Amino acid sequence: MSGSVSYHAGLCAEDQVAADYARRGHGTRGHRWRGKSGEIDLIAEDGEGLIFVEVKKSRDFARAAERLSSRQMHRIYMSASEYLGQMPRGQLTPVRFDVALVNEAGAIEIIENAFGH
Repeated sequence: MSGSVSYHAGLCAEDQVAADYARRGHGTRGHRWRGKSGEIDLIAEDGEGLIFVEVKKSRDFARAAERLSSRQMHRIYMSASEYLGQMPRGQLTPVRFDVALVNEAGAIEIIENAFGH
């Protein structure tokens, strides 16, 4: 995939995942939220807590899962910490970190609490 096609496919996958979370009753707090440490693809509401979601798209779920590095997880933790700084309960806000895998057919597989906290 060329860079532009890959970029737009990723944006489409993020929109699909946001719609999937909405169907399951999770409101959206942020979409492509950018802080000093980096970007979080999706921030969803979970009762009084938040779900930070990293979206990975590839030909199949296994390839998509392989695209998440420990460096990216660290960036997501740092960005989430920055986001929590603006929440009323701050770092005490209940959170989980999900990974949403999207294959080339547009099917979605959510891995809840994919890398803990």
